[in-house]
Amino acid sequence: MIRVLAALFLAATFVTAETRKPNIIYVMVDDLGYGDLGCYGQKTLKTPHLDRMASQGMKFTDHYSGHTVCRPSRLVLWLGQHVGTTKVNGNIKAGLTGKEMTVAKKLKKAGYTTGGVGKWALGHVSKPEEINNPGHPNNNGFDYWFGYMNQSNAHNFYPTFLWENKTQIKLPGNVISDDPRGAGRVASKKVTYSHHKMVDRGFEFIRKNKDNPFLLHMHWTIPHTNNEAGRVTGDGQEVPDYGIYKNKDWPTPEKGFAAMITMMDDDMGKLFKLLKELKIDNNTLVIFTSDNGPHNEGGHKHEFFDSNGPLKGHKRSMHDGGIRVPFIARWPEKIKAGTVSDLPSAFWDFLPTACEIAGTSSPDNIDGISYLPTLLGKSDQQKKHDYLYWSSREGSTSIGVRHQNWKLVKYRETKANKKKRTKPNGPDDWRLYDISKDPGEENDLAKEKPELVLKIKGLVERDKLPLSAQRK
Repeated sequence: MIRVLAALFLAATFVTAETRKPNIIYVMVDDLGYGDLGCYGQKTLKTPHLDRMASQGMKFTDHYSGHTVCRPSRLVLWLGQHVGTTKVNGNIKAGLTGKEMTVAKKLKKAGYTTGGVGKWALGHVSKPEEINNPGHPNNNGFDYWFGYMNQSNAHNFYPTFLWENKTQIKLPGNVISDDPRGAGRVASKKVTYSHHKMVDRGFEFIRKNKDNPFLLHMHWTIPHTNNEAGRVTGDGQEVPDYGIYKNKDWPTPEKGFAAMITMMDDDMGKLFKLLKELKIDNNTLVIFTSDNGPHNEGGHKHEFFDSNGPLKGHKRSMHDGGIRVPFIARWPEKIKAGTVSDLPSAFWDFLPTACEIAGTSSPDNIDGISYLPTLLGKSDQQKKHDYLYWSSREGSTSIGVRHQNWKLVKYRETKANKKKRTKPNGPDDWRLYDISKDPGEENDLAKEKPELVLKIKGLVERDKLPLSAQRK
């Protein structure tokens, strides 16, 4: 009898393990360029773990961020809506209200434990008295959050504290002071590196929830620059050390940037090691991406390592260098190893994808389309967008539209040309590129194909989306 009961218990355990909903880990780094990884063509920076991730999973060549800058891009990810729907098209003070249906809320209702570490940027929590802000992640579906709440604070890699849910956690040894030159508040004593703390808490979340389905967002702040520190020293790439790049004959900001990239890659290697140790590797989808294109700030020059690869533009640009980002998905025994997809997709597609994986419905008011069929090798079942759309108050370009292999970009009118009404940068300066043949967007075909320009603009107008955006 005991043997029979034991056999039944083992069988039940096996069935439970086999039918358990998959875990989802979404790793988003900050200001990583399309060309910063070896698997996307990088020749100098070392990213062996992410390169291995691509060889064991699927690399997307045509995946796009939610926006050209941080805050609106993250909002798009949480809500499954592009910026034409969210109405947040720049790094303006905007946050969640606690009423929106986020991906975390949807998966929590589907039985998932939900957690996040890193940069939140949508809650405006800087002081203890602000912890009940409706934009706090705990009010938007996250059971757990550790990291930065305020976007400006997230520039500093040696802050005096981070947030664990609604509690401030002091970081030992760090001191922030006012720079006498008026460049803002910067770290005058650097002991505890915030990125390491956020990685540790993310891994703790995985260990704690290994026996139940979970959604974990790890929104690391590297390789973003510390803009304030960069104004003081000329080097905003704050790292504990330069690692394998310390003896390179490079400018100091470039050694710091390179060290951040390899640190990020090392931590991805540690993540996969942990998943295998916990025996949940085969039941966990891991996604890796960046919130927008590469920065050109804090002393770092995006051209130094060719961070945008074959693409034109960088952070704040509507050209693909500002919005097309690395995107790698790994899910052993579900995603075929070493596959590549050119599906035009974007951040607003994550919510419906996560919902489909979790076996729950998507909200009605989203713009996204699940890319799960593509992940599972069922491209014949993959629905596609008519177009992908961005609107921006940032930079020199205000509108970007991807339609099939065509890219339409609207340049903002400059003050110098406003009176002259001349091109380029006139009042209606649309430029058209065939990015299948011209990924660098160098050959403007707008004059040769005016009917195509009108067709793409017509798709946008059909859906009542703006074809202009004011500079902030």
